[in-house]
Amino acid sequence: MLSAAIRSTLLHGVRSPLRSAVPVSVLSRSYRGEAPESEQGEIPLPPWEEKKNEPVDIKRKRLLYESRKRGMLENCILLSLFAKRHLESMSESQLRQYDRLINEPSNDWDIYYWATEAKPTPDVYQGEVMDLLKEFTKNREMEQRLDAPNLEYLDKSSQ
Repeated sequence: MLSAAIRSTLLHGVRSPLRSAVPVSVLSRSYRGEAPESEQGEIPLPPWEEKKNEPVDIKRKRLLYESRKRGMLENCILLSLFAKRHLESMSESQLRQYDRLINEPSNDWDIYYWATEAKPTPDVYQGEVMDLLKEFTKNREMEQRLDAPNLEYLDKSSQ
């Protein structure tokens, strides 16, 4: 039999007297510092800029890395598998579209919702690459997609 104190702790958790009982948003994108609540503001993200004159092979490597290292696991898996399948065959125009698609939006969930067609894709991101990504996301071959691909496929000497 558990004591009332232990049962209460298990059911309600431990409250620190130093911690406020007011819920704090974990998803806040702002830094308050020492400013009073009324002066709180967001720290803006820098605008995305296309990397001009970047060699195509370097762009592919950067996009592969950026496809694998996302802010959320769902996009890490989806985009890294997509990049494995399509990145090498993309034209320069498609690489620019893909670069903009995965790097300009400030919220990874937006990309996920557009790819899964849970939300409509804004016109600025519509195009060949988004169509490819949406089709890839449907997973018509029903392949298992539980993790990002191993990097062995990158080593051309082992093939």
